[in-house]
Amino acid sequence: MSEELQAKRSPSFTCHQCQAGLMNLQFITYFTWLDDELVTVPNFPAWICDVCGRREYDGRAVNWLSTLLSPNAGHSARKPRLVRPRLRRRTGHLAPPSEQ
Repeated sequence: MSEELQAKRSPSFTCHQCQAGLMNLQFITYFTWLDDELVTVPNFPAWICDVCGRREYDGRAVNWLSTLLSPNAGHSARKPRLVRPRLRRRTGHLAPPSEQ
């Protein structure tokens, strides 16, 4: 293989399960359940062993997907605080605040 083709190939590493195969980056369809609905994500990055077929999904992509599928996506984590105006207590006479 030419050096140019090797540079374009994604890096691979030894499979943690079978210890014989190489994990290569491939883009597959990812399936997950969101409550009672099956969600499919095409072209999802995963590391797949060329011997045993073990799949390890790309961590960054899984975090991105879980953020998108989160029911709170796009909303602030904090609830807005209700600010009530303070009312001054009125008294019938004019006295400095220290004497009230």
